[in-house]
Amino acid sequence: MIQKHVLLITCKDAQGLIAAISDVIFKMKLNIEIMREFVEEETNRFFMRCELSGDVDTDILLANLKAKLSDDCQIVINPKSKKDIVILATKEYHCLSDLLTRFFFEELGANVKAVICNHPNLGEFVGNFKVPFHYVSHENKTKHEFEVEILDILTGYKPDYVVLAKFMRILSPEFVSRYENKIINIHHSFLPAFIGANPYMQAFHRGVKLIGATAHIVNNQLDEGPILTQKVIEVDHNFNAKKLVETGHEVEKQVLAEACKLVFEDKVFVSGNKTIILK
Repeated sequence: MIQKHVLLITCKDAQGLIAAISDVIFKMKLNIEIMREFVEEETNRFFMRCELSGDVDTDILLANLKAKLSDDCQIVINPKSKKDIVILATKEYHCLSDLLTRFFFEELGANVKAVICNHPNLGEFVGNFKVPFHYVSHENKTKHEFEVEILDILTGYKPDYVVLAKFMRILSPEFVSRYENKIINIHHSFLPAFIGANPYMQAFHRGVKLIGATAHIVNNQLDEGPILTQKVIEVDHNFNAKKLVETGHEVEKQVLAEACKLVFEDKVFVSGNKTIILK
């Protein structure tokens, strides 16, 4: 079977970069199936994503590329395969159920290794997908104790990414640092509007004509991490708060699934507090 890998490169922009990289790949008798690149003018940074096929010696490819590129280059070579993820959730089921259904029908692009919830309500549902379920209560515990329990479980599964499917708990900087740029969150609002709790009620009282959802990478600023995907849908005065929530749930599912697909396919670069997405 032909090997397939995804090559990700970030470095200072310079003349002849594409030619130099292509030359290395050609001399190693590899085939470029897809190549996308972008230069961020503000930072003078070059971003490239290549899908390669052929017998790849990753160590040699990495060494040859580093010899051609600037000292500040960042190079990642990933096999083109499914990522391992753990999903964190609470009582709400709509985003979790969508991800698990996509996983069951092999449309997620990831292996769901486990689901962790701070309420037991969804345990039976998760069990239907033969996915391990862990109930970790946050009650009568400090934030640190609660997070240590979750981190201990995560360590056992060694996930590539952690997905917050309506987890609704603010993670500490210590937790986030363990999975830097590896935690995906869905926020039930079109950020930066309506940050924090009860955004649909905020939207209802404000009389908005659009509601939306935002998937982003988690950092230490509440709901302000690098944005992955966003969608909006029109609403009007006929929508009460309950209908806004129901409509919003559909948007949330779409946005989170799309964001996960982009991340799992290695199409996302983080640049400061922005994302560069090479589709």
